[in-house]
Amino acid sequence: MNMIESTSPSLSISRDDSTWTFTLNRPDKRNALSGDLIDALYDGVLLAHAQQASLLVFRGAGKNFSAGFDFSDLDTQSEGDLVLRMVRIEMLLQEIAASPCMTIALAHGKNFGAGADIFAVCKRRVATPDASFRMPGLKFGLVLGTRRFGELVGRDNARAILEETRNFDASEALRIGFVSALCASDKWDDAIASALAAAGVLDEHSRAQLYHALGSRTQSEEMALLVRSAARPGLKQRVARYLAAA
Repeated sequence: MNMIESTSPSLSISRDDSTWTFTLNRPDKRNALSGDLIDALYDGVLLAHAQQASLLVFRGAGKNFSAGFDFSDLDTQSEGDLVLRMVRIEMLLQEIAASPCMTIALAHGKNFGAGADIFAVCKRRVATPDASFRMPGLKFGLVLGTRRFGELVGRDNARAILEETRNFDASEALRIGFVSALCASDKWDDAIASALAAAGVLDEHSRAQLYHALGSRTQSEEMALLVRSAARPGLKQRVARYLAAA
């Protein structure tokens, strides 16, 4: 397995033949998504696509996959800085969602916000039985991944979860289709091998055509929804109130 140079120390990228593994490596911050980590993920996915990877694997070091946005630097960020970070994460989500590769995310522990959104855009979504998820963005007025979530789990399920911004556990996630399979972490290698085998059934061109045909056609609308919600004046204050209450 070869290590690929990353633009951020908080992301580890390894390559084993046509399998690229992206490991969020900020365990002390619960793999919260800083600006540097978002950019490194985006650049890494583009590089994997350019080198014709077959399988992209997303996982997290430490106790969970990802705690979502890193707001530890909120005091030093302008509203424009925050909006740009939101735009960058939407660009990343769209790149993964539209990937010509098989994609698999492996989640454990407590996962929030944009971290759960990364999990959601992968074609295979594997979680440990004790994993949980929460999407609190609407608490500060952010519409990120909302339509994709509704398409994945159904509008009624999405509305019931998002209007209360409540946690949902792995068993509920499996029932509504947010999770593809439950699997203990010591069996993740088997899940990755299964995804790689599935990626190899079709040739690269046919697989890409299949994913394109089944993919979303609403990327521009997704971005517009995000930008309108993030650009509403007072984003920084809303985030600060959410963090204080949390």
